[in-house]
Amino acid sequence: MSIFIPRVADVIDIIVVAFILYRVFILLTKSGGYQMLFGLLGIFIVYISASLLKLNMMTSILKIFKDYWVIIFIVLFQNEIRNLFARIAQTHDMRIFFQSAKKSFYSPLLNAVSIMSFRKIGALIIIENKSKLDNYIESGEIIDAQISVKLLLTIFNNKTILHDGAVIIRNERLYAVKVVLPLSESVEYAQKLGTRHLAGVGVTENSDTFSIIVSEETGKISVAKNGVLYNDLTIDELSQRIKDETS
Repeated sequence: MSIFIPRVADVIDIIVVAFILYRVFILLTKSGGYQMLFGLLGIFIVYISASLLKLNMMTSILKIFKDYWVIIFIVLFQNEIRNLFARIAQTHDMRIFFQSAKKSFYSPLLNAVSIMSFRKIGALIIIENKSKLDNYIESGEIIDAQISVKLLLTIFNNKTILHDGAVIIRNERLYAVKVVLPLSESVEYAQKLGTRHLAGVGVTENSDTFSIIVSEETGKISVAKNGVLYNDLTIDELSQRIKDETS
């Protein structure tokens, strides 16, 4: 019975072939090339019929098309084939199919943190995992927007009304802003950390969330996980930690 169970490779093969056939059909429909395609199919059907009926002369003539059908196909559809490869190179469909979606928010998030660190713009960014922060999100504003450098820089600009509090990232989207979080209960941290860092640590003490903190005084980047604060990270180190948390 195992022979009837498709392998992963078979499923991928079917999906890729189906996608290519779909794009070819769309392209031929738009360009009018389907008429030539139907013509070639007609010749092929006539050839099969002649072979079955043993019409030797017709079979011999049509056999030329059979022997050189690849060359004929390329000559007739050279423009369509060129356009097809150009569209595949540019289309988002193939990129979405082969590219990991998680990479989509790495770049703008890291770029924004890097800029805020350089400009000494205080920031507190929380990445949700399995634990949901709905109770805290109620204190802020839900925007559910795509993450972008400009949006993050605007939110944490101290001249906007949204810069106080934390930003919550949920499902790789900037879900909520101006969120008030609990402060860390650690006596050690309370003696030497400011409110932003205490909130960044505090939210991780009872959840599996991951905090990114940018100091307004020094511009240094810190992260918190499981109630532990890690200070003075480089952008490369932050990138690796984010990938570890979201992989």
